[in-house]
Amino acid sequence: MSTQRGNTKRTRPQKYKNTTAFKNDLHDTSSKIKQMNDIEIMNVCARCKNILEWKIKFKKYKFMKAPKKCTKCEQKTVKSTYHIMCIPCAEKEKVCPKCGKFEEIVRKTDPDQQKLESELQNLVRGLPERKRRTFLRLISRKEKPNGEAVEDIEKIKEEAMKKLSSLNLELEEDDCDSVDISDQSYSDE
Repeated sequence: MSTQRGNTKRTRPQKYKNTTAFKNDLHDTSSKIKQMNDIEIMNVCARCKNILEWKIKFKKYKFMKAPKKCTKCEQKTVKSTYHIMCIPCAEKEKVCPKCGKFEEIVRKTDPDQQKLESELQNLVRGLPERKRRTFLRLISRKEKPNGEAVEDIEKIKEEAMKKLSSLNLELEEDDCDSVDISDQSYSDE
């Protein structure tokens, strides 16, 4: 790009292109970097969560040295970096403690629920495409139309596991039938 006023058209492609992704712990293995990578971001809106994850990923995250003053209660109770208000005030106002906007807050997920979801994904991964789509359709029907999950998630998971086991049984029966057919074709020859 030229420095000439109004000349914003570039005639060549980008000169320097990254061939590998940036790793924040490649050359710096200090405890501070390990601590930074172990941070779990929660109780903020989705946009702020993405911002903080970016700061951690590209080594821009700075740790707080002392508690800050909350903008609502005027006390030194803000202990999280980049936040403008304390968690109790943010929950009372129903706003994001980092940006102060009325957004949906991303909460910490339950470890049991995370484990169950990962097991479910591993089981679904083993299914053929047709059975997998059937299973995913069943789960999507169990959610509310606006995308929110139904309150009794455990009941849905149990039904999903039953359906998954029935799909696995059908899959095994189909495999057995295909083996029998192939055996018969060899005996005919």
